[in-house]
Amino acid sequence: MEGMIVQGFNGISLGSILLLIALGLAITFGLMKVINMAHGELIMIGAYATYVIQLLFKNHLPPEYFNWYFLLAIPFAFIVAALIGMLLEYTVIRHLYGRPLDSLLATFGVGLILQQTARSIFGAPNVGVEAPPFLRGGVEVMSVMLPYTRLFIIALVIVCFLSLFVYLYRTNGGRRIRAVMQNRDMATCLGISSRKVDSLTFAIGAGFAGIAGSALTLIGPIGPTIGQNYIIDAFMVVVVGGVGMLTGTVIGAMGIGLFNTVFEFWTNASMGKVLVFALIILFLQWRPEGLFSLRTRSLD
Repeated sequence: MEGMIVQGFNGISLGSILLLIALGLAITFGLMKVINMAHGELIMIGAYATYVIQLLFKNHLPPEYFNWYFLLAIPFAFIVAALIGMLLEYTVIRHLYGRPLDSLLATFGVGLILQQTARSIFGAPNVGVEAPPFLRGGVEVMSVMLPYTRLFIIALVIVCFLSLFVYLYRTNGGRRIRAVMQNRDMATCLGISSRKVDSLTFAIGAGFAGIAGSALTLIGPIGPTIGQNYIIDAFMVVVVGGVGMLTGTVIGAMGIGLFNTVFEFWTNASMGKVLVFALIILFLQWRPEGLFSLRTRSLD
């Protein structure tokens, strides 16, 4: 019984991390159809933003305030990544809409530039972020210790997903985004500025990547290539769930997380990853559009 709880919790924990990373990609790739290979570097920016806030609290504020640095680091990581994402959209992505291969190559180059910039500022070796005191330790459930950091990440993912869902489906700004992504010409005819919507949408996707980077600092050390370790898994989550479908992204992330944990338990980490890839390939042969497909009013 303890083994099932451990495997189940590890699967949900891994799935929640994949979901947090894939939320930003579900917007930029799922809604905007931009193959953003710099998404991993936006995650890295969020991680380093958290590191900077930690240094500021540790070096310039009384020790009793250190408990709260992480709660400030999360919105800070969102804002920094969103601003850099907005700049990226304005200078590069905007000129490459409808040209997926060009955007893939361009964002790959931007990712390399961002990695080298991080090395120049913070150095090549990895740096560590210290978890705040209230996230140390864990809660015991049936003789199994569940770390507070993992539980915090799961709670953070739920808050982020609900916030994004409410914004996209319950606000006028979200309706404008969905209108532009589903039928750009019709939305423009109705007076919606597609340029502003594109910029805002890409910034939101980049911001969620920043939050993912902030959460990853609770798991291990951070470095210039931290985002590259998760970018392929994030694309798999979005494709399996169905491009542009938030519900499918959730199911895809949890499914990949649970299957990956079970396969690793039966075999090893490398073989577990291979089995997950094989399962995804077989699934996409059966349903190329993913778990869910987006229905639009577009005629083309």
